[in-house]
Amino acid sequence: MRTFNYSHFLIVLFLAVSCQKSSFLTANPDSSLMVPTTLQNYQALLDDDRVINGYGNSGYPSLGETGSDDYTVSAGQYKTYSVIDQRAAIWAAQIYTGQAVNDWDLPYRTVASCNIVLDGLKALTLPPAQQPTAKGIRGAAYFDRAFAFYQLSQIFSPIYDSNTSGSDWGIPLRLSSDVNEKISRATVQQTYDQIITDLGAARVLLPTDSSWKTTRPSIAAVYGLFSLVYLSARNYLMALQYADSCLMLRHALMSYDTISTTTRFPFYRFNPEVIFNAAYFRSGPAAPYRSNTDSLLFQSYQPNDLRKKLFFKSGSYFTGWYDEEGYAFCGISTDEMLLTRAECYARAGNVSAAMHDLNSLLVTRWAAGTFIPYTASGADDALQQILGERRKELLFRGTRWTDLRRLNKDPRTAHTLTRTVDGNVYTLAPTDGRWTYAIPDYILLFNPGMPQTSRW
Repeated sequence: MRTFNYSHFLIVLFLAVSCQKSSFLTANPDSSLMVPTTLQNYQALLDDDRVINGYGNSGYPSLGETGSDDYTVSAGQYKTYSVIDQRAAIWAAQIYTGQAVNDWDLPYRTVASCNIVLDGLKALTLPPAQQPTAKGIRGAAYFDRAFAFYQLSQIFSPIYDSNTSGSDWGIPLRLSSDVNEKISRATVQQTYDQIITDLGAARVLLPTDSSWKTTRPSIAAVYGLFSLVYLSARNYLMALQYADSCLMLRHALMSYDTISTTTRFPFYRFNPEVIFNAAYFRSGPAAPYRSNTDSLLFQSYQPNDLRKKLFFKSGSYFTGWYDEEGYAFCGISTDEMLLTRAECYARAGNVSAAMHDLNSLLVTRWAAGTFIPYTASGADDALQQILGERRKELLFRGTRWTDLRRLNKDPRTAHTLTRTVDGNVYTLAPTDGRWTYAIPDYILLFNPGMPQTSRW
């Protein structure tokens, strides 16, 4: 738990008040009421784990999880969902109700905090002794903004396609705390370029001190996010390089054989596999006991695979998030990096390295002495095994929607999703426009001329 900072509380309070009218795209604190002016103020803004990491009644987008195929939902469970989640679960073309959309507002609140820090630091004149601290704070702000932009882009932008990224609409890129900044919708290419630029800045500015807590970004986290960005863009060579760089710095894995199966949420937030802590907004199917894991997926876990005992309670209810309080972890972790590197090795034809990475992970997931290493007949076989284990390992981590969208670009791995709710069958084809969520209506109201996403 972080130390309460009164000046920080005031800054966040004014952020929240200023955001009520026109969303966080135009969010600014009233500078006549409170202007952060010290390194302590700026560090405090970035240390609010509600805004930056998504804990408490906050979080990064969950609509991707609502739209994914990780779960099935009974009629009774479905009735407990918000209207937005009900519509998203059946891939309705129109899902909004005129109310606030947390998936949009909360990440842009993160962006607003980062921009306050970045703009404020420019105005400070600091003695040499304080400049290294300021440098690290600035690097953290760039990383946190990149993480928020990445999360937003996976929901509100089409998946990156090098053939169309220059014309596909991405997200608005708020880069200043100036309330007069003109807001427009960037292309997907511009969105990805900005994320990469921010990460490049963070890489240069962040210290290499490995003692930093996982609620703050690190060099390993930068490499990890680089890898996720390039993986989503299907640039597997770059995704491989950055996953490898990340794992060179952070590579610890838990032995699931040492974790109790009796607690409701078996994994704790600051476990050795976490590189950067973040959580998505827990609603709809992502809330405990509000959905059941897909039956075929649930049955695919082998008897000695401890994930089946640790991930699920009372049947197929998922409770295996990396958090002892049940927050829905969507941060950066070593197991995901290992699976990413394995996939990229397989795509590059390096079957031996791919299967070595896969087996290095799985041996820590099975009961001690029971795991027999997997083998592959070739690169395609290795890839299919790795993708299958990726889904089983990263269940309800907020990754499945992005994985499905990128895999849909290849006919060999494209998926048509089907969900039955209260006797009605709904489908989502691989090329359907509903793989990208629309911008909330109230954002267009306050930003006339901004193009809307077509979901028809």
